[in-house]
Amino acid sequence: MKRSFLFLLVNFVFGLQVGFAQTVDKRLTLDNTFDLIRRFHPVAKQAGIQVDLASASLQASRGSFDPAFYLNNQRKSFDGKNYFTYVNPELKIPTWYGIDFKAGFENNGGERLGDESTFGRSSYAGISIPILKGLLFDKRRSTLQQAKLMVSMSKQEQLLAINNLLFDAADAYWKWAASYQINQILLQAVEANKKRFEFTRQSFLLGDRAAIDTTESLSQLQTIQAMQQQAWFEWQKNRLTLSNFLWKEDSQYYELPEDVVPDSSWVLVSIEDYPLPVLEKLLTASSTTHPKLLSLGFKQDALKVEKREKFQELLPRLNVDYNFLNSGYNFSNPLKQALFQNNFKYGLSFGLPLLQRSARGEFNIAQLKINNQSLEIRQTQLEIENKVKASFSELLALKEQVLLMQGSVNNQQKLLRAEETKFAVGESSMFLVNARETKLLETKQKLAETISKFFKSLVAAEWSAGQLR
Repeated sequence: MKRSFLFLLVNFVFGLQVGFAQTVDKRLTLDNTFDLIRRFHPVAKQAGIQVDLASASLQASRGSFDPAFYLNNQRKSFDGKNYFTYVNPELKIPTWYGIDFKAGFENNGGERLGDESTFGRSSYAGISIPILKGLLFDKRRSTLQQAKLMVSMSKQEQLLAINNLLFDAADAYWKWAASYQINQILLQAVEANKKRFEFTRQSFLLGDRAAIDTTESLSQLQTIQAMQQQAWFEWQKNRLTLSNFLWKEDSQYYELPEDVVPDSSWVLVSIEDYPLPVLEKLLTASSTTHPKLLSLGFKQDALKVEKREKFQELLPRLNVDYNFLNSGYNFSNPLKQALFQNNFKYGLSFGLPLLQRSARGEFNIAQLKINNQSLEIRQTQLEIENKVKASFSELLALKEQVLLMQGSVNNQQKLLRAEETKFAVGESSMFLVNARETKLLETKQKLAETISKFFKSLVAAEWSAGQLR
């Protein structure tokens, strides 16, 4: 049965029992770590929930344009008299342009029915039109447009959350990988020093070496063993730190096992020939697709919608209502008769605050919010651009450092081999051999850390441009 590599990794990492689990190489790559985080990490799931919440709000705002059915049924009977009976089912249909259509029936009766009510059965079909305020734009349309923008904004915030989460995970991964590699370097050094100590001890027993050489050799072995123990502790500490980003499918925390090791192929990569991102492309991507900038842009668009709504409050309220009336429950064609000739009901309402202080104040507030948002966008864009440039500069600097350290390691290995050869023929001392080896080990550890920082800076360049998805 064929299984993808990812499925094998997930089965291994989360301890699933598969028939060939023992054949799986227990190595964890950065890409596999990213995939597990995207699928199972609570922050990634929470970001998705925020998108779902915005979509639910959008659905709720669309409800303002749903047709609605109303029923008003009233009856009053007192002291043996039927004062009135009022039955009015009505269907109301709102539209995008602020015009509402309605139709309904009436069945009125009673000894004291109001003069404004029609006795008996009647029907009507009508329209309500806002002539000034609310015709071109109103709160319903504002709420719907803002809800749509909030969905887009929440999607960008989801990408931003994942971008930051993956960068933090990459930082933890490369610290774990570097500490593992340093531990391996020191383990090899411990084995080499064990052999050197045994060689020196045998030489002393044969009378070829002074006793102090065995002491020097043993002291070096003990020093490197202590360094290896500290390196092992750092590796385990970084393993637990990386475990903070690993979760199971059932939202349970998962601790990375000790026998899982990072992929070490990065140590053998030729840094000199390794492809680097192009700075111009990173800057273009950061200015056009960075989730932070897009989110701020959608927020500004929402503020513009709010400003447009506040502008409507400056206009006078002038509403016109017209109902075509008909006796009984059978509708006749209202177009066959003049609108204001017979069987009609209309109304006209007008309102305007004299000083308009509230409306003018709200409109000014909306404009100031837009101005403030524009400044925030410009500042954020500058910060992102400088962050991209700084990440790229760090990447170039680390590449040069790695190349210099690789040359230094090669030279120090030659010096150590030469010193060991001289020691073997009695022309050097164990002290000089140990000094050469200590310097070589320090440089090797520093090289491993710098290479890991180089690969982390590759991720940082993508992160600064907002491209970790």
